[in-house]
Amino acid sequence: MRKYNHREIEPKWQERWEGDDLYRLDTDRNKPKWYFLTMFPYPSGRLHIGHWFMYAPPDAKARYLRMKGVNVFFPIGFDSFGLPAENAAIKRGVDPRVWTYDNMDYMRKEFRTMGASYNRNHHEVVTSDPDYYRWTQWLFIQFFKHNLAYRKKAPVDWCPRCNTSLAREQVKGDERRCDRCQAQVIKKDLDQWLFKITNYAEELLDFSGIEWPERVQTLQTEWIGRSEGAEIEFKIENSNSSITVFTTRPDTVFGATALVLAPEHPLVSELTTKNKASIEDYVFQTKRASEIERLATTREKTGLWTGSYAIHPFTKEPIQIWIADYVLMNYGTGAIMSVPAHDERDFAFAKKYNLPIPVVIKPANWDGQTLPNLESGEMINSGEFNGLSNEEGKKAITEALVKMNQGSAAINYRLHDWLISRQRYWGAPIPIIHCQNCGMQPVPDNQLPVLLPSGVQFLPTGESPLKLSSEFKNTTCPKCQGKAERDTDTMDTFVDSSWYWYRYINPDVPNAFMDKDKSHWLPVDEYAGGIEHATMHLLYARFFAKALNDMGLVDHREPFKKLFNQGLILGEDNQKMSKSRGNVIDPDKLVEEYGADTIRTYLMFIGPWEAGGPWSSTGIEGIVRFYRKLWNLVLEPSSTNDGVASATEIRSLQRILHKTINKVGHDLEHFQFNTAVSSLMELLNYLIKAKDTAISQTPEWKEAIKTLILLIAPLAPHISEELWEALGESYSVHKESWPKYNASLAADEVFTLIVQINGKLRERIEGVSLSTTDEEVKELALSNPNVAPQLADKEIKNVIYVAKRLVNIVVK
Repeated sequence: MRKYNHREIEPKWQERWEGDDLYRLDTDRNKPKWYFLTMFPYPSGRLHIGHWFMYAPPDAKARYLRMKGVNVFFPIGFDSFGLPAENAAIKRGVDPRVWTYDNMDYMRKEFRTMGASYNRNHHEVVTSDPDYYRWTQWLFIQFFKHNLAYRKKAPVDWCPRCNTSLAREQVKGDERRCDRCQAQVIKKDLDQWLFKITNYAEELLDFSGIEWPERVQTLQTEWIGRSEGAEIEFKIENSNSSITVFTTRPDTVFGATALVLAPEHPLVSELTTKNKASIEDYVFQTKRASEIERLATTREKTGLWTGSYAIHPFTKEPIQIWIADYVLMNYGTGAIMSVPAHDERDFAFAKKYNLPIPVVIKPANWDGQTLPNLESGEMINSGEFNGLSNEEGKKAITEALVKMNQGSAAINYRLHDWLISRQRYWGAPIPIIHCQNCGMQPVPDNQLPVLLPSGVQFLPTGESPLKLSSEFKNTTCPKCQGKAERDTDTMDTFVDSSWYWYRYINPDVPNAFMDKDKSHWLPVDEYAGGIEHATMHLLYARFFAKALNDMGLVDHREPFKKLFNQGLILGEDNQKMSKSRGNVIDPDKLVEEYGADTIRTYLMFIGPWEAGGPWSSTGIEGIVRFYRKLWNLVLEPSSTNDGVASATEIRSLQRILHKTINKVGHDLEHFQFNTAVSSLMELLNYLIKAKDTAISQTPEWKEAIKTLILLIAPLAPHISEELWEALGESYSVHKESWPKYNASLAADEVFTLIVQINGKLRERIEGVSLSTTDEEVKELALSNPNVAPQLADKEIKNVIYVAKRLVNIVVK
């Protein structure tokens, strides 16, 4: 018998599968369809073991579903534009295009080495290919035409190391660091392009109709940050201007003793009538601080009075207008009414600057002393509204403001519009032309794509590298034909990844962003990827689907029906893998030593896929032994050539076989790969023990061996194909059907248990499984509700079990 040699077997089958285009997409529309997608990779380097952990288990599920007769669309591509690839290229001193495309070539080989069954031929997308980003640009223009894309000067988060602006979602942690390079982020005023995702804030809170993890729904809900309240207009004394504040507590308006503006508020300079130099310095210093620092409850509150007053809408008394860094321009209106008796930050601010602190809400058990008072209660010191509960007061105050034309009910969202401008080279150019006479003009469709020029100095300088290319920058206005300039910013890479699944269905369609003749695949049935994308990619994808639906371009409003988040593969030290820790696992070396099937299966066995777990060099040896045993079981002749298997032996074999068919199928369906592998191990061990008995000469044995190979095929495609061929079966095992499950054959045999006390019949217990242990049977008899009361005051001397028949309880 030849030995198992993965170095020969795996390349052999990979070459044949590719040559035969084994995984080409089935065009049969009569089969149930399943569009199954994993988040495509950044080609900023080569595949690491984390990629294997992300991509190999879904491949097993895709293979399983095909065997179940499902028409599975399982494509892959590359998210090849953006900062990850560009930063990696800069670090190595090579052109981003060269670096990126070399990596993609290598990653394609690695996916082949993995044994992945992607529908790659004719369905791969590469976001940096002109044929792809032509349609990214076209979609931008549709957003522009539908007033969902706009440009404005605004303070933006700026990474001084990447030298580019960042979306709010790309600023991470309490220290506000760039999620790409970890540099401290600062603020900078720039002309920026934004998408109006806030138009969809309310609908993005609705997850009905999709099956997404509760954690992702919670993260998106918190990120959108819906608050109900009122907007209140405070007129500025001796001015025609006014300041509008948003508050969730209009019931406390009589307790407002100051207005406090964010230092960045546009009215600050107009309102400043004293301490001008101090206020200018304060504004400058505030812009350098992070939001986390500014909002910290432990931070001492600071601020300055502008010298101006606002008029209280109800009392008509003047109240001071201050600026303070604990008020943020990007929440609400950038101005608050300070109600110190009923807000902790306002209380600390008022105490420091000796502002009045009137109490306007009296809780039922309030001692009259403790402040700030944050509880619900009765309105006091509130004029005509005294005596109302604060909940009644919210409504009454708001109605009064409407009548006075100084306010209205309002809903506020923490969500901001999506900033998509990037002052970097490696991205899709924004397809807008700036004309002094005609303003901003979209590039005509017949001039798309606006190609990214080559030979441009792409090192980050703080300005877009495209500004340095006069050939790119200078153009003519499509409206008046006069001199004009192209927009020189590029788009955030998340724009590229917000629609790529539409292009997968036919990347070659020349006249549309999506092939409508193949749109029956949409929406995606199941999407797999990391939870770290909850408030960026996954939110943007939902926004795109809703916007495209409103434009009449797609017929659905959610991009992915189901979502599954995988966990993280850790180093052997139980820490996140990183080069600095020296705990990175190189999959190429592992493939050489163990083979792809072993790595795939170990990654699925390591723990629940949604949880992840640490890599173990000793743990993988168990999978090595598993496949050696499988190889020997199938190919090594049995030592028994005679005897006749009993009906009980055959029944036992069929029982475990069909239990395993059911369990493995269920587990692959639900991403429970580790327990699927455990079940296969149990079946293998059972068959190894049974091999040298008479049952190995039966037709049922041959069927069991074939079934075992079919069950293993989704997890280990190479060894299963080799063993299938060795059995003389037709090519390919991956075109075979999943074994049919027979519930009656999987059922345990049962018997009726007779329960006696001192030899007298006391109970019959039906349906006791033959696999129940002796101790379990005795406990079943003793705890039976008809037997236990009869033993309550008795001393049990002995419990006698006659196997599969009766239990006799001997009492004194």
